[in-house]
Amino acid sequence: SNYLETLSQVKTVVFDKTGTLTQGVFEVSGVHHSEMENEKLLEYAALAECASSHPISKSLQRAYGKAIDRDRVRDIQEISGKGVSAVVDGHAVLAGNDKLMALRGIPFIGCHSVGTIIHIAIDGQYAGHIVISDVVKPEAAEAIRQLKTLGVKKTVMLTGDKKDTAEAVRRETGVDEAYSQLMPQDKVSRVEDLLGEEHTVAFVGDGINDAPVLSRADLGIAMGAMGSDAAIEAADVVLMDDHLDRLPKAISISRRTMRIVHENIIFSLAVKGIVLVLSALGLVNMWIAVFADVGVLILAVLNAMRTLRG
Repeated sequence: SNYLETLSQVKTVVFDKTGTLTQGVFEVSGVHHSEMENEKLLEYAALAECASSHPISKSLQRAYGKAIDRDRVRDIQEISGKGVSAVVDGHAVLAGNDKLMALRGIPFIGCHSVGTIIHIAIDGQYAGHIVISDVVKPEAAEAIRQLKTLGVKKTVMLTGDKKDTAEAVRRETGVDEAYSQLMPQDKVSRVEDLLGEEHTVAFVGDGINDAPVLSRADLGIAMGAMGSDAAIEAADVVLMDDHLDRLPKAISISRRTMRIVHENIIFSLAVKGIVLVLSALGLVNMWIAVFADVGVLILAVLNAMRTLRG
């Protein structure tokens, strides 16, 4: 009931991008500036990412198209918000974003393509990058429009992707603001800034990195179908089928429910107060008071049953 009441008061909705506003089904759309055959670069990337369940890692493994031999890989380390490092066939491999290359001091070549860019370095030398594209959910733009119709004042997108990718998704979905190249702790900081605006803030996400910010928001909403266990555990509300159009429907249901609750409270107190005063003045007898009490209960129950519709 607490979460239902909080949901009815939401005025700011913050979205993660991957798997929330987008389908989270990535495909390799290009290999650029490779110092070796494209297939070989994909092989190194897929093997380095073989221990991850992230959609981007899965897309690299699908593009590789062969069975992953884990015996070829050792010392896999995930670098939060940046990528992974591993030893593949005796070669030190880095696979990740611009921040990972900058962290390890490896010069890299930028990319103007829209999508997620995975830079690959082998034995400390830049080897090229892979472009991975995601698709915006078809219902995302309509869900954002419905939220604004319901009175949500601000919609925000937080993502670790590059600015041009974030901006492309923002334009397509109609989100008010987009913040890019964020690490998990940066997302928490952005949500804390929004909490300071004295509006009830809901965060919608699905990944394991979203668990801290799901817990920090006034209301955490997880995508249940493809969301991680950590995100679902940290969330207050779970959308079981991952369709974003369920979010405005949930807010609408919560507001309708709270409206009925308030109607019942006001009606019950008003009738009981009137009967109490009339009884004290001797204008009604005990039977009328009992009848009014039972009648109010029945009417309140019947009014509450309206929540079962729609």
